[in-house]
Amino acid sequence: MKRRGFWVLNAMLAGSICAAEDALPHDPAEALEIEPPVLIQSRAADGTLVVNGAGTLTGPELELTQLEKDLNRAKRNADGGERLYRSGIIAKVDAEARTLKVVQLEAKLAEARLAEAKRKAGSGPNSASADLAIETTDLVVMQAAAIAQRAAEERKRAELEAALRNLQRQQKLLALGSGRKADVKRAEQKLAELQPSGQN
Repeated sequence: MKRRGFWVLNAMLAGSICAAEDALPHDPAEALEIEPPVLIQSRAADGTLVVNGAGTLTGPELELTQLEKDLNRAKRNADGGERLYRSGIIAKVDAEARTLKVVQLEAKLAEARLAEAKRKAGSGPNSASADLAIETTDLVVMQAAAIAQRAAEERKRAELEAALRNLQRQQKLLALGSGRKADVKRAEQKLAELQPSGQN
């Protein structure tokens, strides 16, 4: 009885495999009916990124676009980090690291925008009739420089505060007996590197 059931099962399995092979197209170049559409439709033929039909992005423009995406993602993570910390899902250190990453990415984006503004100003028209355009590009560069400077100062301040909190945390852990002197020493060195030379 078992042998007969085994043969019947094998025959059914072989029949289903043959039916499945017949359903596949014989030409490998022919598309399957179940093939999903291409999801990334904003790419040019050479693989560069296309934004809303405005043309392809190359070099610095692509870097700016990527930095903006990274910054938006980091902001979402930081917003959720505080809630996750209050819920007890992540540690306070992780929530602080998410906030610090936002500040660092903002500074990096501001530097990239300044470099892009300088690049565009350098490739602008040099004729006497384009004085207004030159003044406008100079104003854009000055504004981008001011924003980049503020973002860099904010990044330095945030990194200094994070290093100070880390040192205090490591010192508390050492006092409780669950920390190591090497971790405290490393935190002190990091804080000393970030502090301006006038402060001690």
